[in-house]
Amino acid sequence: MKLSSYQTEHFYDEMIDNCGHIRPWYSPVADKLQSLGFDEIQQRQYSAERACLSMGITFSVYGENQGIERIFPFDIIPRIINAREWAHIEKGLKQRIEALNLFLDDVYHNQNIIKDGIIPRELIFSSSGYLKQCKDSIPKGSVWTHISGIDIIKHDDGAYYVLEDNVRVPSGVAYVLGNREIMKRTFPDLFEKMHVCPTSDYPLKLRETLQSVSKVNNPTIVLLTPGIYNSAYFEHSYLAQQMGIALVEGRDLIVKDDFVYMQTTKGLVKVDVIYRRVDDIFIDPKYFRKDSMLGVRGLMDVYRNGNVIIANAPGTGIADDKLIYVYVPRIIKYYLQQDAILPNVPSYNCWIKKECDYVVENISKMVVKVVNQSGGYGIMIGPHADKTQHEMFKKHIFDNPRDYIAQPMMNLSRVPVITDNNYEGRHVDLRPYILYGKSIHILQGGLTRVALRKGSIVVNSSQGGGSKDTWVLRKPSRKTNTELEEQC
Repeated sequence: MKLSSYQTEHFYDEMIDNCGHIRPWYSPVADKLQSLGFDEIQQRQYSAERACLSMGITFSVYGENQGIERIFPFDIIPRIINAREWAHIEKGLKQRIEALNLFLDDVYHNQNIIKDGIIPRELIFSSSGYLKQCKDSIPKGSVWTHISGIDIIKHDDGAYYVLEDNVRVPSGVAYVLGNREIMKRTFPDLFEKMHVCPTSDYPLKLRETLQSVSKVNNPTIVLLTPGIYNSAYFEHSYLAQQMGIALVEGRDLIVKDDFVYMQTTKGLVKVDVIYRRVDDIFIDPKYFRKDSMLGVRGLMDVYRNGNVIIANAPGTGIADDKLIYVYVPRIIKYYLQQDAILPNVPSYNCWIKKECDYVVENISKMVVKVVNQSGGYGIMIGPHADKTQHEMFKKHIFDNPRDYIAQPMMNLSRVPVITDNNYEGRHVDLRPYILYGKSIHILQGGLTRVALRKGSIVVNSSQGGGSKDTWVLRKPSRKTNTELEEQC
């Protein structure tokens, strides 16, 4: 078996500690790899890839000529998080999403965080995510972010950091559910032996969350999709099917007498809750993009009058702004009087001249990000870029400093993946999913994205990344990482 030749290459490896020992929560998986042999593991990897194909687990990449859909790459060696670490992550996520909800409610109402000087007024109002049309709107229970995905990384110091907040239309959870189904077939005996927390209840929990925010009993819920050409359409159709709700496009809905109706073969059906997977500015051409063909004219009138619930609430995009992200530790302190349990990755705000000057002077060491882009686009990784790219980004920053933040190069933790002839380490991040209705529920696991290209730290599927199943263990390990490493 080829684990004996596995190289950590001085990165923080989640399976192998710094003494070269397999961490105890990974031992059953390592034993399984050992007993089956590399050839059998490769065969199971191939079978898993065929299962992905048959299940239609795909994503789309915009602008490609060779086809609209690709199979989402999947590696069958699971990423394992022990119970102690997960308890810490879960506590930090609950704190963060509670604070972000309070921030959104405040920004669209009293704006006390601005009045008290915690965040500059012009920073809020210059964000493309702030929608003045949503001012004074009140979602039921003041819950704005019903479904969130918070991207976190594990650094080479062994600590977890938040990399990004996704609170508009976070995607990826269908891959979590699909990956788990495939892994149950691939290693059925390991699940019971290792006490892996289930993920299969997510569609039920999501439906319960959407029901809980409605003003009526047994509400009619629909999932609003941009359509088949959207990169996450597989997920939209999968979740709608799993929840037993209708999958609709904007053309399937109409506004009549201050209510929203779904057009069916049996006539109009009143809609109570819309789980929207369409960005804010496309949901209503009357109020936002006049040329939008994806939304419903007059939807915002119905929403503001309280006759339909939209999840996530319109206007949440301000909390996705990467410049607002820089202020989240202060947001947590302001609303909850607590220090952030999960810290941010250290970040520089190019909107502030002193920090901007530092970024420009040290751009070859920085990861520079456009504040309103996602999917791995608009990123310049300084140590991997050439001088031409450095100079280009310097110019972009000088021209529009509000549009950029920068972060030092972080060494993302690594986990093993299966290559053509060996096991090799690849960098990963994690996107846990948080549901917020009457209470906060966190899916025990999340989407582990893996940078399959050797040496890459970009995990996005659009940039050559793939995924792994994330196993959160129910039972605490007997020894923590620190206790084990102190024995070296």
